[in-house]
Amino acid sequence: MSREAILLVDDEKEIIELIEIYLKNEGYTLYKASNGLEALEALSSHPIDLIILDVMMPQMDGIQACMKIREKNNTPIIMLSAKSQDIDKISGLSIGADDYVTKPFNPLELVARVKSQLRRYKLLNYRDTSAEDEIVIDDLVINTATHTVTVGEQEVKLTPREFDILKLLAINQGIVLSMDKIYEEVWNEPFMESKNTVMVHIRKLREKIEKDTQHPAYIKTVWGIGYKMKSAKEV
Repeated sequence: MSREAILLVDDEKEIIELIEIYLKNEGYTLYKASNGLEALEALSSHPIDLIILDVMMPQMDGIQACMKIREKNNTPIIMLSAKSQDIDKISGLSIGADDYVTKPFNPLELVARVKSQLRRYKLLNYRDTSAEDEIVIDDLVINTATHTVTVGEQEVKLTPREFDILKLLAINQGIVLSMDKIYEEVWNEPFMESKNTVMVHIRKLREKIEKDTQHPAYIKTVWGIGYKMKSAKEV
């Protein structure tokens, strides 16, 4: 379950209670505020990973709060508003919001947007802090320094051989590598009819990183030749 902290800012108690049910069910830690001033205070007192910010509130509204937050903080912000005009959405996004949801909304859609913003923010931070050590292909992140692999928000446990195969394919993404090439690079010994060894490791690797092993998104089979990793540029 997730451990990210979300700050929910809205002066409508019913909205707070509704969103709270769904976010807590996903395992998020939740902090609450009823206006912009309380939101700024909470943000200075707690580590916050994402902010859900209503526009119309007393004392300090969401627009003012968003502008104030963006002076020092790049935490993802999802704006909530009863206004549905395009100009209102553009205004919210132009002052620094990352997403905009119109009331009334489907709570499940809001949760999906929360997950999307957290994932995007995490990936951007990965690139900023250790881009030279990471290979990012869609939701797949391979850290060659820490030997960790994540798919979406989930860390995947690989054996050393599996990691070395994945790393080799990722470094050569878009290039077809034969089974003997993979074997010689990973096992560091001459290829001696060891196709089954490579195939078994590829199968186990796919079981861990692919959503559908019958239609793999990352490790592609090139029949009669070998395997290749999907390029980050491919759609």
